Amino acid sequence: MRLLGFLLFAVSLLLNPAIAKQHTQPSSTDNELIEQGDYTNSDGQEIHRPAHTKSGNAPDGASAQCRDGTYSFSAHRRGTCSRHGGVAEWLN
Repeated sequence: MRLLGFLLFAVSLLLNPAIAKQHTQPSSTDNELIEQGDYTNSDGQEIHRPAHTKSGNAPDGASAQCRDGTYSFSAHRRGTCSRHGGVAEWLN
């Protein structure tokens, strides 16, 4: 019975990927960012990759500024800015 429930859940994820992945950033922020693209974090959420802003100001939803000047939208502190020189400043 458990296996059947799991299989039904797995099929529902395949048929509707929006259930499995939730993008955490509003699309209006994407217009302000130079680099585009997402990654899937350890919670299965789609997170915008670290990016520079056109204005140089911190975008909505950013959690940290990296040492290379990009802004991170990481949901967890562990690993934030790891490929961008580390965290220069936590924003929230």
